Amino acid sequence: MTERQDCNTSSQLCLAGVADHRTLRGLALAPVVGFKIVGMGSIGRNSAVPARIDSAVNFDDLRTLAKRRLPKIAYDFIEGGLEDEHGIAHNEDAFRQYRLVPRYCVDVNSRDQSTTLFGRTYSSPVGIAPTGLAGLFRRGGDLMLAEAAKAANVPFIMSGTSTGLIEDLGKLAPEHGWYQLYVARDRRISEDMVRRARDAGLSTLVITLDVPINSKRERNIRNGFVQPLKLTLKTKLEACLHPDWMAEYLRLGMPTLVNWQRYAPAGATPAEVAEFVASQTPSPVLWQDVEAFRRLWPGRLVLKGVMHPDDATRAAAMGVDGVMVSNHGGRQLDRAPSPIEVLPAVHAAVGDKMTVMLDSGIRRGSDVIVALCLGAKFVFVGRHTLYGVAAGGTPGAARALNIFKDEIDRTLAQMGAADIASLGPQFLMWKDAADLKRNTRP
Repeated sequence: MTERQDCNTSSQLCLAGVADHRTLRGLALAPVVGFKIVGMGSIGRNSAVPARIDSAVNFDDLRTLAKRRLPKIAYDFIEGGLEDEHGIAHNEDAFRQYRLVPRYCVDVNSRDQSTTLFGRTYSSPVGIAPTGLAGLFRRGGDLMLAEAAKAANVPFIMSGTSTGLIEDLGKLAPEHGWYQLYVARDRRISEDMVRRARDAGLSTLVITLDVPINSKRERNIRNGFVQPLKLTLKTKLEACLHPDWMAEYLRLGMPTLVNWQRYAPAGATPAEVAEFVASQTPSPVLWQDVEAFRRLWPGRLVLKGVMHPDDATRAAAMGVDGVMVSNHGGRQLDRAPSPIEVLPAVHAAVGDKMTVMLDSGIRRGSDVIVALCLGAKFVFVGRHTLYGVAAGGTPGAARALNIFKDEIDRTLAQMGAADIASLGPQFLMWKDAADLKRNTRP
């Protein structure tokens, strides 16, 4: 019996059937009688809907603009988690447990949020995390994200299921581009991808650990975004209510997982390439794989998805340069702790041996500050910039990064910290008198 699997960022993205060309073309060109666009209502704290990407002031605005443009099946792919989606909610709630204690009478007329990571100084401590299938949400989305990151002088991690080429990233943004590896069942494919990233001049390889199997993403299942594809007429009709996205799809067709194309059978269509990726991933990553990739990769090596200090310690002993504390944005294990909850333990175990970074759950600039105070050297965000690029292309991704930069700047000033280097646990609310004494405030 063949197991039905929902489309997964790490593997079978069901590009083969996002929509049937002939069916959708007919629906798009024919009048749709008896249907109306249902008002989206309030998302988050503010019911006001921004008119343009440059009027977006926060994450909720970016999400609203993206939801307006994208069909439900695509929007849900970005927004959703798995099962009851407790993990997504908990990621955000965990940040809310922390309070920043301001110190006044401090000269904060000039603030500096530049941050040095792996020997390179970036303009902000927020980079773009790997987000698969960006080309489905906005054609050329992967390289638009890279372009926005380069302009903002922050790192961009190209997804292992991107629709942009490794080699093109090397040409566009070699000093800002990193590559995420989803390890294939045929390890020779992964080894070749590592060599391609090296030859493209990329500085950092990120191996994702937290997708040993596909998770149960119920939004995808309900939308028919599964294998075999089971799109309903309702899903197809709803897609036709998003004319900008539909026009792009009808003009350009399905995006291809181009980095996998050369390993698929000769002449494979985009759908067949996607099926090939589904046959190769997911594949559990073993410690012996980490050792092998460490020998093969000459640059900085990062493991993404580390959630236990013992795993971080083992990685450090193997010569891994950094770990990203992450639960895949709440998309793999719904009962996992939030990364911000385990960050202090990971930092205590390896903070003096390797670079500790974090993603998942970050919504505000103040969340970034909390993570840095707890020991993260850098953070990465995914949904913000993906919503930005879906809604507004490169300017949309740039807007997402600028929102973070502005909020970080304001938070630094308000809490009495002139730069990122001055951050630490002394700015966090103490638990008791003993904790206050340990966290000396100058």
